[in-house]
Amino acid sequence: MYLKEGRSLLLKFHKPSIPFVLSSNPKFDFQAQNNTQNKDTVFIEECEVLKRLNNEKDIMMALDYFKYISNSNCFKHTPSTYRAMIEKLGLKGQIDAVQYLLEQMKLEGIACSEDLFISVIKCYSRVGASEQALETFYRICEFGCDPTVRIYNHLLDALLCEDRFRLITRLYGDMKRDGLEPNVYTYNILLKVLCKNNSFGGARRLLEEMSGKGCVPDDVSYTTVLSFLCRDGRVGEARDLVLRLVPCLPVYNVLIGGYCREGKIKVALKLLDEMVDRGVRPDVRTYSVVLNFVSDSGDFGAAFAILARMFVRGCDPNTQTFTSLIKGLSLRGRFIEAYDVLSRMLNDGILPNEITFNTLIHGLCLGGNMRDAFSLLDEMEANQCCPNVTTYSTLINGCARMGDLVGASEVWNKMVSRGCCPNVVAYTSMVDAHCRNSMFNEAYDLLETMKRDNCSPNTVTFNVLIKGLCARGRVDWAMELFDEMETHGCIPNVTTYNELLDGLFKAGNDMRAFELVSAMEERGVKLNTVTYNTIVHGLCTCGKLEEVWKLVGRMVVEGLRLNEFTLNILIHGYCKRGMIEPAARVLEMMRKIGLKPDIVGYSSLICGVCEYNDLDAASVYIDRMISDGIMPNFSLWSFLVRSLFSRIGVTKAAQHMNNVLDSNLYF
Repeated sequence: MYLKEGRSLLLKFHKPSIPFVLSSNPKFDFQAQNNTQNKDTVFIEECEVLKRLNNEKDIMMALDYFKYISNSNCFKHTPSTYRAMIEKLGLKGQIDAVQYLLEQMKLEGIACSEDLFISVIKCYSRVGASEQALETFYRICEFGCDPTVRIYNHLLDALLCEDRFRLITRLYGDMKRDGLEPNVYTYNILLKVLCKNNSFGGARRLLEEMSGKGCVPDDVSYTTVLSFLCRDGRVGEARDLVLRLVPCLPVYNVLIGGYCREGKIKVALKLLDEMVDRGVRPDVRTYSVVLNFVSDSGDFGAAFAILARMFVRGCDPNTQTFTSLIKGLSLRGRFIEAYDVLSRMLNDGILPNEITFNTLIHGLCLGGNMRDAFSLLDEMEANQCCPNVTTYSTLINGCARMGDLVGASEVWNKMVSRGCCPNVVAYTSMVDAHCRNSMFNEAYDLLETMKRDNCSPNTVTFNVLIKGLCARGRVDWAMELFDEMETHGCIPNVTTYNELLDGLFKAGNDMRAFELVSAMEERGVKLNTVTYNTIVHGLCTCGKLEEVWKLVGRMVVEGLRLNEFTLNILIHGYCKRGMIEPAARVLEMMRKIGLKPDIVGYSSLICGVCEYNDLDAASVYIDRMISDGIMPNFSLWSFLVRSLFSRIGVTKAAQHMNNVLDSNLYF
């Protein structure tokens, strides 16, 4: 607990040196342990105290020991023992205790060294209390310590971590007034500040200032600026800067990563050759970055070529390299090749880590290969790679997608029995598994369990439950859950509204659906393509086709591109009401705006034509569909045959189908 000015409440009262004395503790009773025959004091060496403090894992036991020996005549604390205790407390976030010990040092006349004061700053930074660190710094002279460049640097870094830019500017001014010259570490912090504020011009001027003061920028200086340019989409400027620099590995790695993120893989590959030409040897990180993006793009020919180039140039791939390749392969269902890469890793003595196994398990789960995913879990454990919460969550989610509640529950129990605490992903997946089995009461109970376990449900958790309820027609309950979300600190997003809108339209509650759209707009939730398609489908279902075109126009105005799904809904809506000509015009409209009619649109139109006994027109559209390279599927042929039988009888239907086959429409 802190006062408004950020100072500990403990400091409101003057405290004597170590204000309380523990009762005699046999564990710390050095005279009882070491000298039971006389009353002479046993003095302890500093190294023994430091060893005890450093080895004690229980923070309260360490603090008791620290206090006990201070109140005994065995030892007088030194700057080193204070630093050890302060660092130990800082790691646990015990800032009040850290501040108290700092005050104790002042009262006991122990000067605070530069290293110890830096440790104090790090303690504050670790818990996000940089402003309190700054206040303590302005009292630095009280603790017998003078400001140094290192102290300033660590304080600047603490402020940077919290984006306290104005305080950084003020502190840098104080540093100059103290007559301290910034070093390269100081400048690198200032460069990060400028880059975070999108001031590339200022960063460039600072680089020039560094050189002018004889402080040569290092790799960190340049990579800071280059990273900023690449993240800002200014890879071309980053490229120009690299060409003006002395070539080195870190700057090329940043530049190659920038081109990869923009999808310019060919340029990145050319840079690999340029590096070699300029005397810079690519390392495993360079190759891994390129291979990761190439694998994600699905160009595995290029990915394996990069792997081969690594071997040829004597650069051994590491776990990250192989994991990137496994990820790309598994996400595209190429599991045999992914397993081959995993085997290659093991044969080369490169141990896969949790990320490697989790990546492949994730791909298997997405592909519905749960048996292989569980086998891989066993292999993971056999390779002494401990499954983590991500592993278990992925498996639970995979089981949930398959509707396998028993499998999901078994994974859950295994996770908990091994001391692995479920996270929000695991809970959400279990909610999904229950919803897919229509066990909504049990799914809802999980929300209460999450609260008890201090794992708050998030918006995705509610969306999963709302989707399950809407899919089973339990829209009223879904709406109640929607109203309950904010009491759990969860804000509905566009997906929440989309699921509810779909449920309301399917339930025929059009009025409530349109009220929800209005509420959505009032809350500033932007409608996306899925939202519009859901509303279009709802309007078509209730026959409000004239309203659909207004909605389509609004989509275009808002910059949302019409897709095949949107127009197929329209075609189906027109055909359901016998409005064949408007449906045909929508099909032609698809061509004009660069969309290709698909089997869904053609099937809706052909079925609509057949419903109104125009078999000749249906044949024309079948001919046109096949000309577009779209072959009728089994469902469409079945519908056509049934239509022919019902309208023209078996004999004429057989004759008509023979004419179709003879005209090579299908073959």
